[in-house]
Amino acid sequence: MSHSNTSGKLIIFSAPSGAGKTTIVHHLLKQFPMLEFSVSATSRAVRGDEQHGVDYYFFSEDEFRSRVVAEEFVEWEEVYPGQMYGTLKSEVERIWRKGHHVIFDVDVIGGMNLKKQYGGRALSVFVEPPSMEVLEQRLRHRATEPEEKIKMRIAKAGSELQFKNRFDHVITNNILEESFLRAEALIRKFLHL
Repeated sequence: MSHSNTSGKLIIFSAPSGAGKTTIVHHLLKQFPMLEFSVSATSRAVRGDEQHGVDYYFFSEDEFRSRVVAEEFVEWEEVYPGQMYGTLKSEVERIWRKGHHVIFDVDVIGGMNLKKQYGGRALSVFVEPPSMEVLEQRLRHRATEPEEKIKMRIAKAGSELQFKNRFDHVITNNILEESFLRAEALIRKFLHL
């Protein structure tokens, strides 16, 4: 194992959909050049102008399942029937080989699975919305999804919030600038910067 492999760390941001974790992760990537985004794999269809290998690694359901059998994933789950998400071992290795640390933007179950796998090498942060009302507004404001999908996400968020205390830290994303600063402070401490 190369030196960078032994020193590589993981930073995990998880949240219910619409809580703002992606915005926070993008901000952190600009602030910390030694962080690199772990591109997740999914069996869902491409949305909008998403690109394979940039936003996600897009696989058919069959290909995803065969990679699961081949043990190519650090963690994976079937979020909705036939719609799977996971983290490829090769992606983590790729980033560590460059001497970078991995930052994840994953859902709550994925985040807990990663933390379980990596323990002290991983910092897990749960981003919560200030309230369910705010979350619902944000999801509707996006206007990218049909009503039943939004209702599904809101129901899922309710159950996901119950897991927040299993994370190392919780950031309540009320004022974005404050959430940025809090996230930066957590990372500086974790990476000893």
